[in-house]
Amino acid sequence: MMLKFTLLPALASALALFSQHVLAAPAPIGGFIPAGNDTRPVIRADSSGKLQDSLLNERGELLSDARIVLESRQSPGFAYGSQKVRGVNIGGWLVAEPWITPSLFESTGDSRVIDEYTFGQYANNAYGRMQSHWASFYTQSDFNQIAAAGLNHVRIPIGYWAFDTSAGEPYVHSNQADYLESAIQWCRNAGLKVIIDLHGAPGSQNGFDNSGRKGSANWPNAQSNIDRSVNVISSIAARYAKYDGTVTSIELLNEPAGFLGGNMLPAAKQYYNSGYYAARSKFGNAAIMIHDAFQDLSYWNGFMQPQQYQEVLLDTHIYQVFSPSEVALSENDRLSNFCNMINDLQTSNRNLYTVVGEWSNAPTDCAKYLNGRGVGARYDGSYPGSYYVGSCSDKTGDGSAFSSSYKDYLRRMFETQVSVYERASGWVFWTWKTESAADWDYQRGLKGGWITYNLNSRPNARC
Repeated sequence: MMLKFTLLPALASALALFSQHVLAAPAPIGGFIPAGNDTRPVIRADSSGKLQDSLLNERGELLSDARIVLESRQSPGFAYGSQKVRGVNIGGWLVAEPWITPSLFESTGDSRVIDEYTFGQYANNAYGRMQSHWASFYTQSDFNQIAAAGLNHVRIPIGYWAFDTSAGEPYVHSNQADYLESAIQWCRNAGLKVIIDLHGAPGSQNGFDNSGRKGSANWPNAQSNIDRSVNVISSIAARYAKYDGTVTSIELLNEPAGFLGGNMLPAAKQYYNSGYYAARSKFGNAAIMIHDAFQDLSYWNGFMQPQQYQEVLLDTHIYQVFSPSEVALSENDRLSNFCNMINDLQTSNRNLYTVVGEWSNAPTDCAKYLNGRGVGARYDGSYPGSYYVGSCSDKTGDGSAFSSSYKDYLRRMFETQVSVYERASGWVFWTWKTESAADWDYQRGLKGGWITYNLNSRPNARC
C-alpha cells in the first residue's frame, strides 16, 4: 500500500523523534524510485506502520515533504533488495540445450534434432532418452555442492510443454514437473532458494532453441498462446505453493524478444499483468520476476509498482559474446564495459529490485553449439557473416587447455561481474555445469580456481 501526503510540521517533528529513538539503525532514505514525476523522498514503513527509514536527510535536516510507502505484505522467504541473490542456473536439464549436453542431441544420429521440439518430432525413443537425461543430469549432490559454494539461489528453467501440449506439439510431455518438485525438495534439504523460470512459451517468445523451438517468435501473435502461458503459470504456482519459503520467486517468462518490435512488447506487458495475478492467486508469498525483454532498464521505470503490485523483481541478462564486435573486445574494454553498467543497475534497482539472472565468464562464443547445433562461432570466423578473431581451441572445452593467463582473465571476469551486479540485487550465473564448456561452467570454475568459494573477497575485480 502506498500513502502520499505532505507531513504537517508537528507530526513531522514527532515522527522524527520516534525514528531517532525507536529505529536503531535507519536505512538510507528511499526504498523505491519515485512514482511517475513525484520526486519526493521515500520513507518506508512495515505493514504495522513502523518506520524503516529516518525522517532526517543526510545533513540532519527534517524532511517536511515525503512519500510513505508501506512495505510488501508478501513474505517470499528471502529479503530481496537487502540480501544479495547469489545463484546459478540449472541450465540444460528440464529444458535441454544442444550446447550444454551435446551428447544428448548427437546420440540421436539425426541432424534435424536441434531443440526440444524437433527432439520429440524426430528422435528415436525420444521419451526414453529424455527420461534417462532427467534422471541423471542433476541429483541431490549437485545442490549440496551449490550450497557449499556459498550460493543461496538456483534458477530452474522449465518449458510450458511440461504442463500443456494441448495444441498437439510433439514435445516429450511427461514427468518434468515431478523432477522439478524433486529439485525443490533437494534445494530445501540444502538450504537453497528456488526461482522457477518459465523458459519456453507456446509459439516461442524469441525463436531461440532454448525456448523449446528454434525459428520464428510467434508467441505474441495469438491470444491463445498468451492464455496458455497464463494457465501454465497458474499451474506452477498452485502446485509448488506448498514449498513456500523454498520457492521464493516465479519468473513469468524468460527473454521475450522485445527487439523484434511488432506486438512483442505490448503482449509481454499484458502477459506480465495477467501472469502476476494468476501466480498471486495461487501462491501469495512468492516474488514475481519479469524479464526486461532486451530493453534498456530505464524502459521499465514506473512499471508494476506498489501499491498495486508487490514483490516484483526485474531480471536482466548480460552477455558480451553474441556479436562480432563483442567477441573482438580487448580484456580492458570488456571489463570497463561491465563497470560502466553500475549506474544503470543501481538506478534500476530503485525502480524494481534488479537481478542479473543470466551471465557467464565466457569472453567468446566458442562453446560447441552455443549458437545452435551445427552452427559455428563468431570468434573463429565459422559463424556466417563473422570474421576471424582467434582460435577457439584453447578457449572452451573441458578446461584442460586453458593457459594460466586465460584462467587469470576468467578470474578477473568473474570477480568484476560479481562486484558490479551486487550493486543491484544480485546475480544468477549461467550455468552450474555443462558437458564440455568450462568457460560457462560454475562447477568447473570452482575446480579450476577461476571462480572463488569466498564471494566476499574479490581482489581481482576491476571495480
